[in-house]
Amino acid sequence: MIKIIIADDHQMFIAGLKLIIQSFENIEVVGEALSGEAALELLEKVNADVILLDTNMPGMDGIDAAKEIRKKFPDVKILMVTMHKQKEFIIQLIALGISGYILKNTGADELYTAIRTVYEGGEYFGEEVTKEIVQGMRNKSSLPEIQSFSKREMEILKLLTEELSSAEIAERLFISHHTVESHRKNMHIKAGVKNTAGLIRYAINMKLI
Repeated sequence: MIKIIIADDHQMFIAGLKLIIQSFENIEVVGEALSGEAALELLEKVNADVILLDTNMPGMDGIDAAKEIRKKFPDVKILMVTMHKQKEFIIQLIALGISGYILKNTGADELYTAIRTVYEGGEYFGEEVTKEIVQGMRNKSSLPEIQSFSKREMEILKLLTEELSSAEIAERLFISHHTVESHRKNMHIKAGVKNTAGLIRYAINMKLI
């Protein structure tokens, strides 16, 4: 059973979210908090696997709460559920080590997928959230050199920020699809990540965006 805490300053939103989660198999809400401080106090008392955390709360906001949760409760997965999709918010939180970020208009199916993904150790970023980050990367005129990446890998990374598929990158660079996939795999290994979201985090940490 996946144990969930919901932290949001709107009681009606919490009530609605609880109703949705009640329909999910093997997931239960074990606590709720109306502020960041209350969420930290609750985590001291309740054993939780995942916390659904809003960014905008009175007193300690979601960003500060996420910092404290990562420090004091490193095993708890943080899934941000918020209306904000500004790149600055997202980048700050990804750098802190959150496991996922979805918007409040997310459907029940995606919410379920996001919870399961972060609980199992993966990362989940909603489509609109990913687009916001990628757009910020695309607006950069160039990417600084990364010592561990080859020139070709840097070219592929730049094209990934333009939302090109492996097939489209292969065509653009006049190389085979297999070669692109090999380079992508090598980049994941070098950056120590498993997927595109992880590569975005790496780019953030290396100040590429």
